[in-house]
Amino acid sequence: EVQLQASGGGLVQAGGSLRLSCAASGFTFDDFAIGWFRQPLGKEREGVASIMSSDGKTYYADSVEGRFTISSDNANNTVYLQMNSLKPEDTAVYSCAAAVEGFNLDYGLEPYEYGYWGQGTQVTVSS
Repeated sequence: EVQLQASGGGLVQAGGSLRLSCAASGFTFDDFAIGWFRQPLGKEREGVASIMSSDGKTYYADSVEGRFTISSDNANNTVYLQMNSLKPEDTAVYSCAAAVEGFNLDYGLEPYEYGYWGQGTQVTVSS
């Protein structure tokens, strides 16, 4: 059973940092894609960042590139999202998702590309 657990959210002031973790289980952690998505209150879900296990290729939304970094610790089945220089507009529920077993990503940051989802963790950035 594929399971994903996001953690690390919290309240932080603008300009601060947080590191989110996505602990994964239930699949071989050597051929996968993990994506981070966020959904601000009352708004649609958007892709934030993703990473491919095959070649380490990463994707970032324009709004976070240069501030956020996604990384994978395959030995511990964990993917991280380091968030620096946080802005109030980063406030959202952040979730991680996985694509496994023959996945094919056209864009890397589209929700439909991922078949498994974990529950989210709240990130709140104050002004």
